[in-house]
Amino acid sequence: MDQQHRGDVGSAPGRRAARLSHVGLEVPAPPAWMRWMPAAYVAAVLLLEPVTPVQWPVSFLLIALPVVAAYTLSPASVVGITVFAVAFEAVLAGTPCCAGRVTNDLWERHYVGAYISTALVGVLGTALAAHRQRQEAHLVRANSVAEALMHTLLPPVPHKVGHVLAASLYRPAEVRTLVGGDLFDIRATGAGERAIIGDVRGKGLQAVRTVVDVLGSFRQAVYDPGSLQQVAARMEGRMAHEAESILDDELFVTAALIEHDPAAQLVTIINHGHIEPVVISRGEVHAVTGPPALPLGLGALDAERPVAYTHPFTRGDVLLLCTDGLIEARDPAGAFYPLLDRLRHRFAGRPAPEPVDVVDFLDTDLPRHTRSLHDDVAILVLTPCGDPQEVPPTAVPRGAA
Repeated sequence: MDQQHRGDVGSAPGRRAARLSHVGLEVPAPPAWMRWMPAAYVAAVLLLEPVTPVQWPVSFLLIALPVVAAYTLSPASVVGITVFAVAFEAVLAGTPCCAGRVTNDLWERHYVGAYISTALVGVLGTALAAHRQRQEAHLVRANSVAEALMHTLLPPVPHKVGHVLAASLYRPAEVRTLVGGDLFDIRATGAGERAIIGDVRGKGLQAVRTVVDVLGSFRQAVYDPGSLQQVAARMEGRMAHEAESILDDELFVTAALIEHDPAAQLVTIINHGHIEPVVISRGEVHAVTGPPALPLGLGALDAERPVAYTHPFTRGDVLLLCTDGLIEARDPAGAFYPLLDRLRHRFAGRPAPEPVDVVDFLDTDLPRHTRSLHDDVAILVLTPCGDPQEVPPTAVPRGAA
């Protein structure tokens, strides 16, 4: 898989609960044609030499060989290629069978100039190769920092959080980047398991800053006493302060807030302009619809408070939360990814899947639909676990204002 951040569930105790692809932490390998370019260049010179007139010194083309090698080889290798090029020029100039000449041109002044020029270009190629390696090392260090930031912002979701099993997937749209504008998290609290998935408006470093603020406010608010509506209100206030601090009147985050009550076997949902959650239940797949609310950060535009709605969530049910990068992924013909249809094709009429089964399916099915992503993709999948009869009643009333 491409760089992606995953948390998953395994039936065996030894199975890892989370993993992060390290593709982004390695120097990208050059394509095969580029690796073979120096050899192909020498072969082209050998093919041209016997078919061109004697007065055409085709061996002079070897002057460029060190620079060709600098694209893929190390500085030491470029030095070796330079020595080889000078020696090969001498062979072509001084060997009658190769040059097609009766006279020996080994020390003819034009060929001597070619030797010197090749040596100078070799020095330049060596410097270019050394600079390329320094840039590659800088890229690895930068990606290492990005990985640490990724783990800080979106730590791998544990395989079990409170009374739910969980799995997650994060796939950035830009190749070999690890941080984007999508977010998710889940926490076990006294009110039950509370989760969020969201998509920040904008891209780049400003989007990352907003992700930090949203996740920070969520992780603080979910542990405070109060209902899910109060969690949303605290996050709305944090977004308003953030918009004021950066002078951005259009700062907002689409988000879905989820609260799982294991005793009542319900999930409470507040949808702030986000994609509707999807439930896989008893072999059926359907979206969970409810009253919409404005995205976080735009609450001042509506005097009404966000309305929470509930849905049954029992053993065997699977709740899928995702960002719009998933459903807006296009195939070569321009068609969007048919999420519900694909889930029905895979899971309808079958035993209840584990969260990791859903994540693995989407992780392999999405690349079949689209060759490249134009937006980040974040997925969070939950399913209840344990015996609901053993769960004490929640200490936080669902209808608290």
